[in-house]
Amino acid sequence: MTTTTDSTTSLLSTAVSSARSAATTNAASITSASSTDTSSSSTSALASLSGNFTTFLTLLTTQLKNQDPSSPMSSDTFTSELAQFAGVEQQVATNTNLQTLISLTENGQQSTDMALVGKTAQASTTQLPLQNGTSSISFTTTSAEPIAIAVTDSSGNVVKTDELTSTAGTNTWTWNGTSDSGSQLTDGSYNIAVETEDGSGNTSAVPFTVTGTVTGVTNNSGTMYVKMGDSLVDMSDVKSFTDASSTTASTSSSSTTGS
Repeated sequence: MTTTTDSTTSLLSTAVSSARSAATTNAASITSASSTDTSSSSTSALASLSGNFTTFLTLLTTQLKNQDPSSPMSSDTFTSELAQFAGVEQQVATNTNLQTLISLTENGQQSTDMALVGKTAQASTTQLPLQNGTSSISFTTTSAEPIAIAVTDSSGNVVKTDELTSTAGTNTWTWNGTSDSGSQLTDGSYNIAVETEDGSGNTSAVPFTVTGTVTGVTNNSGTMYVKMGDSLVDMSDVKSFTDASSTTASTSSSSTTGS
């Protein structure tokens, strides 16, 4: 892949706008995934069911206390209501045991996933983990196309832009953490967008994957997340894991290489 200065200003502007939008989305996503709030829909449902159980018991005992002595509740009606009472009680117990089983399963899954720490992950995410001063993405184009790349920090401030021409096939863009102003940025979670433009001037997003080293695994409300430095990526967005020893990292510069 070779760099070019022929990309239009509008293409780069589109990439910048997309990267800023990604920064807003990712900030909310990371905050939600990092939350220590353990409440969930299943817990709420159990609380509601338990409340209904208590209300049912109160209504039944009130009905028995205030029934007309001259016309007491028939045995059939009383038996039917007791059956409902037993059914609700059993449902509460079942839900409690199910919640415990789910919790044990999640804990076991997290322990298993911890074996992923230290591996290299490729994920479809707009979060760009800068680790040890380097980061990279991969994308594929069917022919040589003008490409604009924009990177922002967590606040949506643009820190890096690049314009280049892709090659047909798989392309890799590597960033060494240097900003457009020449400053070396600290490791952290950044946001990235990749845009291209057709012959008619129409811009479109280019699908890509980011590469990072797994530093941890966390579980929030049943969803597993992979940590790559400060980036927090949904496990379902990770495409592959490889041993770090089998991956050659490029730390040369904020440039591009093609394959």
